[in-house]
Amino acid sequence: MEQAICAQKKPYVIALDAGTYWWCRCGQSKNQPFCDGSHSSTEFRPVKFELTEARKVGFCGCKQSNNQPLCDGSHKTLD
Repeated sequence: MEQAICAQKKPYVIALDAGTYWWCRCGQSKNQPFCDGSHSSTEFRPVKFELTEARKVGFCGCKQSNNQPLCDGSHKTLD
């Protein structure tokens, strides 16, 4: 199994409108934390995230969260 690339060791906190978003799971996207299709040569697929109302969201930046696509603090355990 491939290991996702850690894009950053902190969450991406972003104010978003209601809608559908695709979180980058592989860590290779140039449009972090969102997917740009860079995963095409990997086993990873983006994670669909839907908001019914506008709010601030903390997306996982290290790609190790057990609550994907949201940050659960897993980045604090990385070297």
